[in-house]
Amino acid sequence: MKLLTCVLTENDCYKAKRTITPKGVMVHSTGANNPNLRRYVQPAASTPGKAELLAQLGKNTNGNDWNRPGTNACVHGFVGKLADGSVAAVQTLPWNHRGWHAGTGTSGKSANDSHISFEMCEDGLTDPVYFAQAYRTAAELTAMLCTKYGLNPMADGVVICHQDGYRRGIASNHGDVYNWFPRFGYDMNDFRAEVVRIMNGKSEEDDDMTYYKTLADVPAWYKAAVQKAVDKGAFSGSGSGVLNVSEDLCRTLTVLDRLGKLD
Repeated sequence: MKLLTCVLTENDCYKAKRTITPKGVMVHSTGANNPNLRRYVQPAASTPGKAELLAQLGKNTNGNDWNRPGTNACVHGFVGKLADGSVAAVQTLPWNHRGWHAGTGTSGKSANDSHISFEMCEDGLTDPVYFAQAYRTAAELTAMLCTKYGLNPMADGVVICHQDGYRRGIASNHGDVYNWFPRFGYDMNDFRAEVVRIMNGKSEEDDDMTYYKTLADVPAWYKAAVQKAVDKGAFSGSGSGVLNVSEDLCRTLTVLDRLGKLD
């Protein structure tokens, strides 16, 4: 997982300077067809490493990012695309800062007081490759946070999405992430299991992951699904037939193909 830091110091939530003791992680998705991190995250004039961050994020020329007063929302991080098209996470609040992400639930309580939050930047919700990359990055980020704060992702109410929070009475009535995950055969139970798997077995750098350089190197049981993704232009690798596709992505594409999502 690539993790940048660009704290939204101009956001009113940051300026409120309230803190929490994190008891969980709430996953959100943006509800807008724009997977680019630059839409939401931009450095302020005083942000350390501003020039380098802008080069990695890309510049939002519309001036509607969240690093400004009057936004009325703020999360601890985002997962989405950098300027070069790769998927990364970016921290936008101190992890123990009280965010403005959940609203108030039917119980009168709010996950703002208990949960670290991040937004997954949605695209058109039809690209299996971007979904797989964003899903994996989100799971890695959640695993990192659970490890940092000693949280059990399988415990009741620890790792939830916005809709889960609504059902529990601690968030407003939003549908995310159930507007996205089920399109590719996943739900929050799968996500929590992936977080546990990462915590138990995978390093952040994924050093033990198997990669296949070209389509010819991909095992037969994955090849048809990977070929479909290549044919649809979902990814093209680094050119000259070089894909460097991970076994995790091959496995995900194969599951999606069996569900008919690549046809």
